[in-house]
Amino acid sequence: MRQNVRAVGLRAEGKRRGRYAIGPVRALRNPEGHERVPAFRPIPVLTAITASQYAMNARTLSLDHLVVAARTLDEGAQFVADTLGAELVPGGAHPLMRTHNRLLDLGGGAYLEVIAIDPEAEAAAGAASASSSGAATPPRARLFALDDPATHARLARGPYLAHWVVRVERPKSLVRWQSQYPERIAPVVPMTRGGFAWSLSVPDDGAFPSRQGAGDGIVPTLIQWDTPLYPAARLPETGLRLKSLTGCHPCADDVQAQLDWLGVSHLIRLEATAGEPALAAEIEIGLSGETRTLK
Repeated sequence: MRQNVRAVGLRAEGKRRGRYAIGPVRALRNPEGHERVPAFRPIPVLTAITASQYAMNARTLSLDHLVVAARTLDEGAQFVADTLGAELVPGGAHPLMRTHNRLLDLGGGAYLEVIAIDPEAEAAAGAASASSSGAATPPRARLFALDDPATHARLARGPYLAHWVVRVERPKSLVRWQSQYPERIAPVVPMTRGGFAWSLSVPDDGAFPSRQGAGDGIVPTLIQWDTPLYPAARLPETGLRLKSLTGCHPCADDVQAQLDWLGVSHLIRLEATAGEPALAAEIEIGLSGETRTLK
């Protein structure tokens, strides 16, 4: 009995890497009945996720927000205003990560976050460390690679679209999912800001999520909101609509494999590049039909 294995929206591992399993040999005969060279039927080696698994994940995953990184919130807000012609609204501080943000509605339950290191939290952490007796516990690394010297060098050239975050809808539990696949999903960290509470997958070193060493902001962070309402539900409407999200990465095969496994390939288009990893979001401006690119 032949078993059919289908993958919806996934790429075949064999096709991406040029490796194939060899199927049954079928002898070919010419009109005279003499056997010719056997024909081999290549069977792509599929990634380890079936159509039903992908569909199940896709039903519980949606784009939560885009992340623009900036040295300061003012720089980030000006960048967004110049690009999209829209003003952000105040967000708040993230005490654990010592960051703060401003927000912008993107419609459809998604929003844009400008995030930067919070100088007040930085000063408070320094003062607490100086006044404490004995060995002080160093603060944990900030999320989204904000402590990485490479990020600092990139931000010196200006704010940019650095990352994206995918929302895990209940009844699927992000904590349980991560505990089942700790090699695939970063540790889950509880976070708060004002009246909001959520769980976020953040590597211990604060780096971007990755697989086989490839991520660089293109593999998304996972979030699950622990409060009934989340920011997108409370932001004032702007008329902006996210049309598409595209990622480019020099190790596109490895990144695509992780996107497939997570079940988020329907949310982003991935392209190979010889340059730096990058994200680009096409955003519709009001009813005019005009589209602008945020990157």
